[in-house]
Amino acid sequence: MHDDTPAIEAEGLRKRYGDAEALAGLDLAVPAGRVCALLGPNGAGKTTAVRILTTLLRPDAGRARVAGHDVLRHPDRVRAAIGLVGQHAAVDEVLSGRQNLVLFGRLHHLSTPAARARADELLDRFGLADTGTRPVSGYSGGMRRRLDLAASLVRAPGVLFLDEPTTGLDPRGRSEVWDAVRGLVADGTTVLLTTQYLEEADQLADTVRVIDAGRVVAAGTPDQLKNDLGGDRLDVVCDRVDDLDRAAALVAAATAATPAVDPAALRISVPVADRVTALAAVLRALDGTGVAVADVAVRRPTLDEVFLRLTDTPTERTVTA
Repeated sequence: MHDDTPAIEAEGLRKRYGDAEALAGLDLAVPAGRVCALLGPNGAGKTTAVRILTTLLRPDAGRARVAGHDVLRHPDRVRAAIGLVGQHAAVDEVLSGRQNLVLFGRLHHLSTPAARARADELLDRFGLADTGTRPVSGYSGGMRRRLDLAASLVRAPGVLFLDEPTTGLDPRGRSEVWDAVRGLVADGTTVLLTTQYLEEADQLADTVRVIDAGRVVAAGTPDQLKNDLGGDRLDVVCDRVDDLDRAAALVAAATAATPAVDPAALRISVPVADRVTALAAVLRALDGTGVAVADVAVRRPTLDEVFLRLTDTPTERTVTA
């Protein structure tokens, strides 16, 4: 059962770096026990927002509260309540996984026995117990990020900030980190995630905030944002690039909609309201025309398409989450 009380709140956050405005009135509310993903192009303000919310940077204007504490008036209380996993690994490669976690425990003022016990508990929780005595230099990328996550949880924080936690990982490594994050959320941890992988937001996030030019331009669940883009899409993939224009004209006539054409993928894509009717109409339109078609399929929009549409459009749009 989720608590609707916001664990992370921001109102009107502003931050400038010289002439560049990184945040232009950012508003944010993340209920306790949920995962909120911040999506946006490079320079949109995602990392700046995380740095303010974790007390590493002061805003020029606005207010923010994390775990019930004001980030400006009580930064020490905020830091005591949160964990942070940045874009780069914070663990020591010379030490073993267990030694790293014991070190973090001692830095958090745990006694040596308590730090050792907590290290063993976290190694077991993150599937690292069998490798805990090995130097981190021998860990895979996914193992290092899981160790990073474990280190951020030495004090069992209620709020965890993940700033692009799977950048540079292969699909297996990303999957390992995703499983670890799901386990944390199942135990009640609130997570604010910034990511450049839209699939990651689709996999993990309860709600998504799309940031562009320092402010939220859309908010909602992944499904809400996809539905807001226009429901289902019909894709036609051609065998030959020479058939693209003719196929696009046939699809447009059959669906009464303007298709998008991707020459590199030989794909024509068009939004449709009634998937069955549109699919039948397109198949009839293509039949007997001589257009060589490799595939015809109906699918949901992707977050990639949502992201590209929203960050290309300056108008602010919000979906109730």
